[in-house]
Amino acid sequence: MIQSQPDTADTNAVADTLGIAGQQETMSMFELLAEGGVLMIPLFILSVLAIFVIAERWRTLNNTHIEIDGFLRTVEGMLKDGDRQRALTYCDGIDKPLARILKAGIQRLGRPIRDIEDAISNAGKKEIFHLEKRMNWLATIAGVAPLVGFTGTVTGMIEAFMDIQSLQGNVNPSVLAGGIWEALITTATGLIVGIIAYGFYNFLLGKINRTVHELENASADFIDMLQGPSNKKEKQAQRVQ
Repeated sequence: MIQSQPDTADTNAVADTLGIAGQQETMSMFELLAEGGVLMIPLFILSVLAIFVIAERWRTLNNTHIEIDGFLRTVEGMLKDGDRQRALTYCDGIDKPLARILKAGIQRLGRPIRDIEDAISNAGKKEIFHLEKRMNWLATIAGVAPLVGFTGTVTGMIEAFMDIQSLQGNVNPSVLAGGIWEALITTATGLIVGIIAYGFYNFLLGKINRTVHELENASADFIDMLQGPSNKKEKQAQRVQ
């Protein structure tokens, strides 16, 4: 029985195909991104800035956490004992936004309650500004990164069609496809950077809003605590009348 031998040309074609596939599979991520062209440089810079802002804001917001009820009770006890300086020292030892806000109010003790409220309000605005620091960077990155990616794709397509024109239409489809997927790398990268930046922007903004809400409630409780004795005196005077 005669066995048919495989065609040498077919064997070589299959080997070449497998070799190309193997090269594509072994292409590293860095090599793949490098195919995106010059606009991958600003996208890389934007991604580094986004990571920096996310990490820095995350750490800052986590450091704002404090056990509010226990802190207020401690400060209230010191003030009821008439030890104002001890309360100020206690606030200085706690590097938290709430401690700095209440310290501004304690420094105004003895003045009208309106002055104390203004001091607390001004200190609160400073802390909110610090909490929102660099968040505009993250919002800008979320909007700019996809646009940079789309720009890279447009310029890549322009170059591809210029090549078609220069070759008078006699272009190998594989060459054209290679130019297109290289151009699309910038779009994919820009979208990934933008999506991550936008997602973390909303996440961190939610944490900031919750922190601001807690600071406002704690400040209001502190003002009520300061007004407590005067409220009791007013009620006693009303009963006497």
